[in-house]
Parts: sequence; C-alpha cells; structure tokens
Amino acid sequence: MAVVKLTADQVLAWRTGRHLLHRPAGMTSVDVVGRLVAVQAQVASAAEQAVAARQADPRPGALAAALADRRLVKTWAMRGTLHLLRVEDAPACLALLAAGRFWEKGSWQRAFVTVARMSAIAEAAAAALNGRMLTREQLSAEIVDRTGDRDLADHLASGWGAVLKPLAWQGLLVHGPNEGNRVTFTRPDTLLPDWPGLPDPDEAAARVVPAWLGAYGPASAETFDQWLSRGGSKRAALRGWFTRLVEAGELAPVTVDDRPAYARAADLDGLAEARPDDVVRLLPAFDQWVLGPGTKDTTIIPTARRAAVSRAAGWISPVVVHRGRVVGTWEARDGEPVVDLWPESGPVPAEPLDAERARLRAYLSGGADSLPAGGGTLPAGGDDA
Repeated sequence: MAVVKLTADQVLAWRTGRHLLHRPAGMTSVDVVGRLVAVQAQVASAAEQAVAARQADPRPGALAAALADRRLVKTWAMRGTLHLLRVEDAPACLALLAAGRFWEKGSWQRAFVTVARMSAIAEAAAAALNGRMLTREQLSAEIVDRTGDRDLADHLASGWGAVLKPLAWQGLLVHGPNEGNRVTFTRPDTLLPDWPGLPDPDEAAARVVPAWLGAYGPASAETFDQWLSRGGSKRAALRGWFTRLVEAGELAPVTVDDRPAYARAADLDGLAEARPDDVVRLLPAFDQWVLGPGTKDTTIIPTARRAAVSRAAGWISPVVVHRGRVVGTWEARDGEPVVDLWPESGPVPAEPLDAERARLRAYLSGGADSLPAGGGTLPAGGDDA
C-alpha cells in the first residue's frame, strides 16, 4: 500500500473541521469534550470557553451541569493537569497514564515519596474515600492517620497535588462536587456507580489512540505521547500500540510535508480532499488546538513566537487562529477582546476577525468573569505544552 502524501495545509484544514471550529449545529458540551478526547480544566472558565468556541449555540453552565449529571468527570489526567473527560472515555485514558508508572521513577521518588510510601498513600486513600467525598484537608488528615506517617502532611498539603495524581491515574481518585470554594475528592466507583475500573493498557490504547488521531492527526507516536504524558510512556509499549493498530488496518502511515505520521485509515479520503478556508477563531487559554499538537509544533506556532503562547508558570495564552495556524494572541480588557496579531504571519481577513470579536464580546457581556485574561498566575499544576 502506497504511503499517502499530505501537506500541512491539508492537515490543518481537515483538523479545523474535526475540532468543530466551524461550529456545527447540535453539538452538546459533552459531544465537544468527547471529540477532543479531553478538555484541560485547570482554569475552569477556560474550559467553558473552549467548549463554547466550538458550539453554534453555547449554553452558560453546561459543563457544570454535565459534571453534576455524571456525564463528565474531572480528574488529573494528561500531563498531570486537571481535565474534563466523558465518563465513558476516562477509564481508557487513565489506564494509559497508569501504564507509565511515573511515580516509580527515581527522579519522582527523590522529589516526592518512595514507592512504598506511595503504595501506603494509595491504600489509605482508597479506604478513606470508600463511599465518601472528602475535602483535601479531610483526605490528607485521614491518610496521615491511617498510615501513621506524619511526614506525609507537607506532601499532601502541596497545591500541586503531586502525590495525589498517581491515585487519579490508577483510577482510585477523582474530583467530586465542590463544597463552596473547596475541592472534594472521592473514588470513581463512589461517584459513578457503573465505573468499570481500568482496562488493560493495550485495550485502552486501541480506543484512545484512534480517538486522539481523529482530532489531532495525522501525527507521530511521539506527539501523542507528549500530549498524554510529556513523553513519559514506556517506549516499547508506545511503539506496540501504534504497530498493532496499523496491522489491524485501523491506522495508516502517511507523510505530512515529507514527515512520517499516522492517520486513521477512515480519514484518508477526507484528508486528501481538505482545502483551507479563511476561518478565524479566537480560542481561549489552554485550548486543545494548541495543547493537542503541543506548542513546539512549528506548523501551528512559529518558533520565534512560542514564548508568547507557552508562558511562565505553565500559562498557555489565548490565541488567534487563521487557517489553522496561530497568528497572534488576545486578551480581554474590560469585556473587550483585544488582539495582538503577528505581522510576519501575514494578513488576517478583517471581516471574519471582526465577526469573531463581536461573538466573543457578546460572550463576555454575559459575565465578564467567565473568561480568563491573557496572562496571570496559573493555579498550581499548570501545563507546559
């Protein structure tokens, strides 16, 4: 079978549609999250806008309602940051993270706790959260009491949640409903009565890899792993996931501007037929358009402008996207979206840009606090894509 040759322009045009940036009618918030596999939710308002930016008729509070209805779940997932996932997608995504066993690496143990202490934390947390929802303070106190390890208190109190993230990856802990402004945790089988547990990693990869390529492909296995775990998966396992999917006929090798990549076989015709259009979008901080391929992807972001997008403390700026490429950044000032276009990226058509600014202005007028500005300090556990 001949390898299909594609251009970056074709890929970005196809990906624009797959990312729902044309805003097809009838897409619910849960549908959008599912299409993107997961939505970064370290800043809740950015997650709300990322979904709204892909809907013809966004509804305020839709993500909160979906969490309350148990159609979405919030937990530490890709790259150790908070994400929203559809309930049916979460077990497979977490299984791939758990397969990396990141907490067993020497560097992780030196920075945090040993494997033995991590195992004790997991056992204590699983018992404490059985049928219960606890605040961080309550959970930390119970873990310390159950383990008898008083030195764990500082690790458990850390805003980064480093020693709790492995529990999330192993399917032992998810976020529950907030108590006012306080986060709660519980076990997924407490929050979700039909929780199936984590599947085998190979089974999980057979689901997650094609779903990811359906939004962010064509791409390499290494790009997938950067999105998943900042490159932390075991090399042999990663290669095996992609090789088996190619052998099964689900994936096909392609080239994009002569660089090797993988695509879903079912997408090859659509990719070959894709043509750029002049769609312009103002996407929020931490948007999946940027996080999926990563800010090092020069097809999306020029090398000289990466620092304007991937900023200090893991902050990912709101971006202006034209023909699939980031051509500037923006921020909200008193409810007005103010754009900073990069001259070297070429002209951006005024009419679609003005229409996008008007749409965003209307969104902001529904509640100026619903949209993060273009900078600021990221809460602990930020993303460095």
